[in-house]
Amino acid sequence: MTFGLTNAPASFQNLVKDIYVVVYLDYIVVFSKSEEEHVTHVSTFLAILRSNNLFAKASKFLFPVYRIESLDYIVSSEGLKMDQAKVQQIPNWPLPRKLKTPQSFLGFSNFDHHFIKNYSKKISSLTSFLNKYSCLPLNEEALRHFHQLKDAFTTASILSHFNPSLPTTLETDASDYALGAILSQVSDSGKHSIAFDSCKLLQQSSAMRLMKRNSLAYSGLSRAGELFSFLFLPLLRFSPIILP
Repeated sequence: MTFGLTNAPASFQNLVKDIYVVVYLDYIVVFSKSEEEHVTHVSTFLAILRSNNLFAKASKFLFPVYRIESLDYIVSSEGLKMDQAKVQQIPNWPLPRKLKTPQSFLGFSNFDHHFIKNYSKKISSLTSFLNKYSCLPLNEEALRHFHQLKDAFTTASILSHFNPSLPTTLETDASDYALGAILSQVSDSGKHSIAFDSCKLLQQSSAMRLMKRNSLAYSGLSRAGELFSFLFLPLLRFSPIILP
């Protein structure tokens, strides 16, 4: 593919994403369940590149590896977790003394929000304060949630890989101002979190009855965000609830 074409990254990604690979622009990961299977997958992938007149530089190959670091994440057989170098910076995040400090922290935390249970609920007082006031210091509630968020990120668990053969549970939670959902599975080693998602309620939605808010959490969060890619699987069974 000619170097410099504006649509080259997208075209390349669409070309190779339909087999056992994950592609981000020109960064390619071939994944397998065993070393024997991996040899077959890599050979097949290289043959596909060759048949489409695409070339890979041998010096940039890493195989086989059992964990990779990419985009500030670590992916391994255990699942997905944040890069520890990034996590170690969080306890040293300074107390908000300028308006840009909590804004910068929220920008940082929004990128990794899918590791935190009920993230939108935890940041609600911070965002409400920043929307209402343009000066600091933060009030007591917002400051408390600032510290709680820091603690949540430093103790965030690994998100396990989805296993189609295991029972899957979708749990929803609704407060007066936020919705949350957790996708989890149970294996012989216990219960494992697969994905978290959450959103802040609009003012008119916050007036709903609790049952309706929980239903909204299921219908809204399961169709968008972190949970969508899992919930189309036929393994899952849900019973519709008719609300008054």
